Amino acid sequence: MHKYIATKCAKKIILVPSMLYRILKLIVGFGIRLYYKEVRVKNKANLKIEGPLIIIANHPNTLMDAWMIGNVCNQPIHYMAKATLFDSKFKMWLLKSLNMIPINRIGEGRIQGVSNQDSFEACYEILEKGKTLVVFPEGSSFQERQLRQLKSGTARIALTVESRNHNTLGLTILPIGLNYSQAEKFRSSVLVNVGQPILVKEYTKDFDENASAGARKLTEQFRIRLEQVLVNSDNKEEEKLVDRIARIVESRYTREGMDNVEKEMSLLKKIRDRLDDYKVTEAWKLEEIELLVEKIEWEINKWDIRTDFLDRRFRSRMFFRQLMFSFIFLLIGLPLFVFGILHNFIQYKLTDIIIPKLTKDIEYYAPMAVLIGLILYPLFYYGFIEVVNMFYPLTFWKWLGYLIAMPFSGMFAYFFFRYLKHIGYKWKYIFLMIRQKEVMLSLKEKRESLRGYFD
Repeated sequence: MHKYIATKCAKKIILVPSMLYRILKLIVGFGIRLYYKEVRVKNKANLKIEGPLIIIANHPNTLMDAWMIGNVCNQPIHYMAKATLFDSKFKMWLLKSLNMIPINRIGEGRIQGVSNQDSFEACYEILEKGKTLVVFPEGSSFQERQLRQLKSGTARIALTVESRNHNTLGLTILPIGLNYSQAEKFRSSVLVNVGQPILVKEYTKDFDENASAGARKLTEQFRIRLEQVLVNSDNKEEEKLVDRIARIVESRYTREGMDNVEKEMSLLKKIRDRLDDYKVTEAWKLEEIELLVEKIEWEINKWDIRTDFLDRRFRSRMFFRQLMFSFIFLLIGLPLFVFGILHNFIQYKLTDIIIPKLTKDIEYYAPMAVLIGLILYPLFYYGFIEVVNMFYPLTFWKWLGYLIAMPFSGMFAYFFFRYLKHIGYKWKYIFLMIRQKEVMLSLKEKRESLRGYFD
């Protein structure tokens, strides 16, 4: 009898972390879908790998990167994370319950109770059980499109565990490129680009002969595979130039099908590749391009217009008809917009105020916004319900309808406000085409000249 009770208790203890992982994955997944307007997974079939797996990825967006991979993978994920996150007994328990493995990193100090040897052994055991481990071989996180130097620790873990199982484990490495359009921005987009798998046993012979050289060889293969799934820039200046060019030229591609993040990243890659070609063949064109970009940006800022309007044929009757229908929509949607603002504006602004006070690192903005939002919005919604219930007792169905209406109207208010800005730009463009038509036509010509460099 005592043995039966002990067995039941042990099962419950094992189930608690597993259940906590599933619950938090569901909650965080909901937060990700709200924060980003599109999360597109390319080559998703490559994720369906049987047996032990190490996922390697670039690391531009701190905790969001780990959440993003966990969100797109069906199987439970184990993560290697810096030990400084485990600086209290509660955090140690919580993070380990979420399948996170602490590792002391050089230059960050050692956390008491964390042994790197024990952590590596935990990784070996996870892989030997046929589970999935996620590692960010860059180590630190910076929001940029540059693949930084990769640490060889991931390769050493993979080669060690395969070698000690006499090349029978069948360990696979899967590269994933996390491509954010604007990682910290609400309602931006993400392309999760899954690469081709690497079989570790093909590299164990080199590792057995010379451990350091073997680890370096596999790490170099990591770099090659990750660069294939990323829009990678050589430096920060090139990254900024590519983004500036894309903002100017992209609207034509939008009209022709550039309506998702995969095609947006394809455009960035095309611009970067063409710039790389010019560096080698016609370096003088780079100066021409930068000068043209500056001229176009100066005029766009001067007239305060949106570049996508420059692609449209100006027909006054059509524009005025569109504006009339827009005005009718604004009148109809105004009550719901006001309702949404009243029930969501405080939380929205509080999030913007709290995050910069907690961190100066832009890489933490998105994950912190999700975490703070998951706390603030339900608390305020509960408060609104309690206040209304004091003056007007709510039945269950009215209570449920009110609860659903608050977040729905909040999203509506966000898009309604963006639509108001769109209408404002449209009016401005109409007046400019009437009063400054020659200037607008000249700006269009400059823009077409810029596009000519990349067609």
